[in-house]
Amino acid sequence: MRIHHLNLGSMREIDSIDGGAPARAVCHALLIETPADGLVLVESGLGLDDVARPGELLEREWAELVEPVLSPAETAVRQVAALGFDPADVRHIVLTHLDVDHSGGLPDFPRADVHVMAAELEAALTQAPNRRYRPGHWAHTPRWVTYQGSGTTWFGVPDVRPLTGLAEQILLVPLGGHSAGHAGVAVEHDGRWLLHAGDAYFHHAELDRDAPRPHPMMDVVQQSAQVSPELRLDSRARLRSLAHDHGVSVFSAHDPWELVAHLS
Repeated sequence: MRIHHLNLGSMREIDSIDGGAPARAVCHALLIETPADGLVLVESGLGLDDVARPGELLEREWAELVEPVLSPAETAVRQVAALGFDPADVRHIVLTHLDVDHSGGLPDFPRADVHVMAAELEAALTQAPNRRYRPGHWAHTPRWVTYQGSGTTWFGVPDVRPLTGLAEQILLVPLGGHSAGHAGVAVEHDGRWLLHAGDAYFHHAELDRDAPRPHPMMDVVQQSAQVSPELRLDSRARLRSLAHDHGVSVFSAHDPWELVAHLS
């Protein structure tokens, strides 16, 4: 199994709180080459339709807030092709949640199974259209594969689920608080676990062992989007434990410095 770390949508520039240079926020995604299940895309970022018709697909106030670059070259379908693959070989897409900047690429892979928590899909279908959920991203009627109920315990995290049709090296990890059915995606690779935590936190300093602190600008965004502060903070505490007590490599969706660290 081989894992590629991708940026599926640059957004507004944010200052570093670690003394480094400013950088644009990203949509951190994974493309996983599996031996038996084809290509697996974790997150779909912004898609070609978003780039071509932002006034139709993206909510105006959201676009003004995050300032997406809207580059065709950053879309998943173009990056999959640039890596030498046929986009039709993306057989599975696993989403942490259905926010606009995580689901925009779905129409570019119409034949893929789309894995998501059932509570998240229900919220998206009943609440859209709004700033968070954009029905144009699933107007092609994806093949949804949804998950609910109890699962196994993984490093102390309850209700973790293997994914239908995929090997058990890829797991859906409930991380509530940001949205109605938010989850992380864990991937075992070379004897080590990676965890894409989606929007369960926004900046790496939040997971610091000794002095955790949020990024001032990014924290405004995550607090405005959260559906449950208590669940979000509980999820963040679980992530801190996974990173420091269990050796899991945890990263979030929008921190550009985390992406650079995984590309190096």
